[in-house]
Amino acid sequence: MSPYLLGLRLSGRRVLVVGGGRVAQRRVPALLDAGALVTIVSTSVTHALDDLIATGRVTWEARRYQVGDVDGAWLVQACTNDRAVNAAVAAEAEAKRVWCVRADDKDASAAWTPASGKVDEISVAITAGGDPRRAAGIRDAVVGALRDGTVDARRNRAKPVGVALVGGGPGDPGLITVRGRQLLAQADVVVADRLAPQALLDELSPDVELIDAAKIPYGRYMAQERINELLVEHAKQGKFVVRLKGGDPFVFGRGGEEMLACAREGIPVIVVPGITSPVAVPAAANVPVTHRGVSQEFHVISVHVPPGDERSTVDWPNLARSGGTLVLMMAVERVGAIAETLIHDGRSPETPVMVVQDGTLPTQRALYATLSTVAERVSAAGIRPPAIVIVGDVVKVGQEVEMVRAERVP
Repeated sequence: MSPYLLGLRLSGRRVLVVGGGRVAQRRVPALLDAGALVTIVSTSVTHALDDLIATGRVTWEARRYQVGDVDGAWLVQACTNDRAVNAAVAAEAEAKRVWCVRADDKDASAAWTPASGKVDEISVAITAGGDPRRAAGIRDAVVGALRDGTVDARRNRAKPVGVALVGGGPGDPGLITVRGRQLLAQADVVVADRLAPQALLDELSPDVELIDAAKIPYGRYMAQERINELLVEHAKQGKFVVRLKGGDPFVFGRGGEEMLACAREGIPVIVVPGITSPVAVPAAANVPVTHRGVSQEFHVISVHVPPGDERSTVDWPNLARSGGTLVLMMAVERVGAIAETLIHDGRSPETPVMVVQDGTLPTQRALYATLSTVAERVSAAGIRPPAIVIVGDVVKVGQEVEMVRAERVP
């Protein structure tokens, strides 16, 4: 027969756990989170349980189970690796009308411990007919859907207000943060960048207003001032607005300007950092931006104007002399001028360079070059934005990784 599910409020109530192994180690923390007064009866305990005992959160009686241990308990967990002991514990609990969970025999157990999870004020408990693996899998799916907003988000009465500046990550929709995805599912209005994960927009509810704030290189774009106005206008109408950006809102994302615009109008702002492309895209191409013995510093540079332009604030001579890794954003169209400048200011023409287009996406592609050849190779390969240029010896680490993997292929 199906079990009768019940949420036990164990705060201040004694719970007996017989056994101090891995099963007890999994169950005791949840009992403590519920406020239970936990007593463990076992000749030995795991290191994790020993830590809880040392901090006074759990009482440990270092001995074997004996009749009478159940007295005063509201709930019993029989978690030893000895079926006879578990049966004896369960029999005593049954005789004294105390609920007992047997870890070794679901059919002989008076109660089952569900696979449980909690998201904010929502608790989830799954039994799945006493099959713990299946229950855990279903629990994980439900909890994940609650966390990312797939379930419940738009029916939640406690919906956020104002504007959320959400970093969508480098492109792969799976790399947005849990918090970012949750807020996106709660939005009334989404103002999206061209580099925001486009696949996530298909998941929006039909009643969500989607505003395209794309800035196409050398093409159409929405002025930043207009974006700021839209955020303010919709928020003042009582709508929850998500500004969805690629990467991180505060790394060449003009998130600071949008936050200031909202602050001047008294609109609350939630900032959700994102996985930033200057680190994530090289990693996706097997290139670490720092590596022991190779580079202990890296610089992220926006090259929306070329070296020598009066609008540029970049200290190119210092970067050339630094020897650290350079990660260049918005640099593809100006990579020739950048390479010439770095060589002129002291970087070796043979410095390794990698250019990665569409990083983290299925269309990702990369090419290797040096400072002296990168302009020609980028042109020949037809590399177009969005792309990231990595300059430095860490590029050799990525090549070494590929060589090692190739050698291991049978």
